[in-house]
Amino acid sequence: MLVNNAGTAVTGAFAAVPLPRTLAMMHLNCEALVTLAHLFLSQPEPGDALLNVSSTLAFAPVPNLSVYSATKAFVTSFSESLWYEHKDRGVYVMGLCPGMTATESQPHTGEDVPAGLVQTPEQVVAAALTALRHRKRPTVISPRKNALFATAARNLPRRVVLSTLANDRKPSHEAHPH
Repeated sequence: MLVNNAGTAVTGAFAAVPLPRTLAMMHLNCEALVTLAHLFLSQPEPGDALLNVSSTLAFAPVPNLSVYSATKAFVTSFSESLWYEHKDRGVYVMGLCPGMTATESQPHTGEDVPAGLVQTPEQVVAAALTALRHRKRPTVISPRKNALFATAARNLPRRVVLSTLANDRKPSHEAHPH
């Protein structure tokens, strides 16, 4: 099994963030993930699994996280395509889309997200392990209440999603690994 979990987020208005920082994020979130996936899937054995960590932000355009959310949309779409390509070979590919996860580098205090939407890394791992046992879906959203967010983001008019998410974002230029 390969867990493709390296990634970072650069926040701030797109034109205000230095381009090299944005390109470095794209390189890590997309190019490195594709490179490792290609190496892993070049000779997989039945029963092998590739888990690409994405984000619930893959389902919505997010002002001040525009490139980050776009890279996660790429990871999710890429993972779904690979799932289909390899499922008949007995190789499972999953795009794991966790919501807000409290880590040392991103504590997610009640100031930025309601506590009920924040999960621990252990909860994300438990959701991934459950999905790995079942091996049915190409995309796993954790926790389940974030599936409602993803469904709403897919079905509401994009303008509504953009306006809603823009109201909650405070621009900065800090990089935040996930």
